[in-house]
Amino acid sequence: MTDQPKLPLRHPAAMIATWFGAGRLPIMPGTWGSVAALPFAWVIHSLWGSVGMLMAAGVVFIVGLWASKILADSMGQKDPGEIVVDEVVGMWITVALVTPNLSLYVIGFVLFRVFDIFKPWPVNWADRQLPGAFGVMVDDVLAGIYALVIMAFLVGLGVGGS
Repeated sequence: MTDQPKLPLRHPAAMIATWFGAGRLPIMPGTWGSVAALPFAWVIHSLWGSVGMLMAAGVVFIVGLWASKILADSMGQKDPGEIVVDEVVGMWITVALVTPNLSLYVIGFVLFRVFDIFKPWPVNWADRQLPGAFGVMVDDVLAGIYALVIMAFLVGLGVGGS
């Protein structure tokens, strides 16, 4: 095992898996990947709404399976920290049903990171038990769903305005 990436960032799998290099930032790559997901979410939601946001998350999930497998295999690790495309999908799920709004995106970011870091069941089960790239991606999808449910509740209470 090595901490050095074996694929250059110009490789399409490395570019996608690290979300254009955000995962290669030196400290807290998952946090950087989550932050890097938000401007894309804002644009996607502004253009295509919640349905477009969920469709984009689905497409990036599928492409992320391919990219994370290639990068993880090249590094000889199951889930290298620099793979953050899973955080992108999780963040997009988290904010899929809310209008682009800085306050809501900050709340969504915090909620998603809490669920991604602390991994309540079944997030922790998926992280430990699901094999390969599927496991890498699914635990963040589940964390995103947890955060989405709380976001929906908070928006229902009027948090974040409209």
